[in-house]
Amino acid sequence: MITCTGLSAFPLTPIREDSVDERAFAAQVTRVAAAGVDSIAALGSTGVYPYLSRAERARVARVAVEHAGDVPVIVGVGALRTSHVLGHVDDATDAGASAVLLPAMSYHPLTDDDVVGLVETVAAHSPLPVIVYDNPGTTHVTFTPELYARVARVPGVASIKIPGVPTEPAAAREHVARIRGAVGESVTIGVSGDPFATAGLAAGCDAWYSVIAGTLPEVALRLARPALAGNAAEAEAENVRLAPLWRLFTEMGGSIRVIATIAELLGIAEQPCLPLPIRGLDGEQRRRVAAVLEALQIS
Repeated sequence: MITCTGLSAFPLTPIREDSVDERAFAAQVTRVAAAGVDSIAALGSTGVYPYLSRAERARVARVAVEHAGDVPVIVGVGALRTSHVLGHVDDATDAGASAVLLPAMSYHPLTDDDVVGLVETVAAHSPLPVIVYDNPGTTHVTFTPELYARVARVPGVASIKIPGVPTEPAAAREHVARIRGAVGESVTIGVSGDPFATAGLAAGCDAWYSVIAGTLPEVALRLARPALAGNAAEAEAENVRLAPLWRLFTEMGGSIRVIATIAELLGIAEQPCLPLPIRGLDGEQRRRVAAVLEALQIS
């Protein structure tokens, strides 16, 4: 059973010679599950789901569930066409997933009615809880409090994964309170954007949907556990310690290339591990990532 709370780890789906590296992915899931995260989310943005075929995604979902042990597995089901989304929901269900993650993907801009219609169709079809993924950077859909409220009222929606919150504590509390007022208490709110996790959890988010936890779960847990327990000072101290890593995310155009490089440097995945046309970091950038790992004593 999944509660859609706590620390949810989003692992990379490593690509080797234009195919999913199942062995590396399985080892990654096993290691993340053993670390003690609360859930594992396969085929999120870090899981490069838009670049994979339906068959590849179905296999990744199955491998994740097979190697996660007792840890609940969330499976991303985003696609451009609703019929394709429903196919991914069926595959996630057959694999034994505990929930599905639904971004409102589109090439053309979606209206609020389009988004709500998608959520209603998927939730009615899915026997699993639905986590709605608000990710404007990739979907180009901007959620308003009104849209949050509409999707939260859809039966079957269990959680909403929101983008990063303001870092100033009062502004973060106001932001999360506004969303909470829209969605109510029965739908959990999970913060994403790892540099904003501490602020989001301190402001009242129920979950941290974490990129770094999918590759470095122990690092994420050292921040998540005190934050979720209400020990804001300890969590903030860890957040400050990790600031060089967060800066890399910002300076290098997001987390995906940094996470892939970390996985390669630590031997979690072979280089290169991203699907073309996405290219990894260059030599100097890789050296900067390696220097940050050394400074943070991550090996």
